[in-house]
Amino acid sequence: MTTDTANVSGWQPILRVMACGREWTLERAADMESLWEAMTEFTEDERLPYWTELWPSSLVLADWLYEQRERLHGQPCLDLGCGIGLTALVGQWLGAKVIGMDYEPEALHYAYLNAEHNHVSQPCWVVMDWRKPAVQQHGLRFIWGGDIMYEQRFAAPVLDFLEYALADDGVAWIAEPTRAVYDTFRTALINRRWSGRCVWEKSIPALYPQERPVPVRIWEIRK
Repeated sequence: MTTDTANVSGWQPILRVMACGREWTLERAADMESLWEAMTEFTEDERLPYWTELWPSSLVLADWLYEQRERLHGQPCLDLGCGIGLTALVGQWLGAKVIGMDYEPEALHYAYLNAEHNHVSQPCWVVMDWRKPAVQQHGLRFIWGGDIMYEQRFAAPVLDFLEYALADDGVAWIAEPTRAVYDTFRTALINRRWSGRCVWEKSIPALYPQERPVPVRIWEIRK
């Protein structure tokens, strides 16, 4: 369930969602369509403002992290493409030592604000391109990402990042809304002799008007 409110300085969308048995308040810059219309140039990377939305995969991933809370406590973890911060905040709230990384500095600005809104200690927020890892090699016990696999060209660099950053006995969780593009990533896993299996599947009501609930799968990936 979400609601949008405005603050006194002008329209600032606020999302209030339930996850992990509690309410989360998430501030964001504006709706994605408005940000898109405000863009004046596109680069090769197409830095589209997907980060400002809260996707169903993030809500399902948040609940999955809660189910895994005993495993996460005290462990070095990373949220791959954290956006406005929900799953990074959930991990931190559960006692993990979380790095929240995103390509867009503005996303991390709002992620920082959202830690304050929800009275969660600040994760380590890092502007990072997954093609250029700025973390310790094989230093992360858990890595997760929600709805990051939406283009085929992301499969190789995401797996490169996991190979670099994940500990030898580490685990990655990728949440995705049953998109066909994920099959490209599964093929890459097989080719590099990684294992990947679906560990959870849940349908969740769409955040915006939609005929059917959104089916989301959590994939667990290991070396």
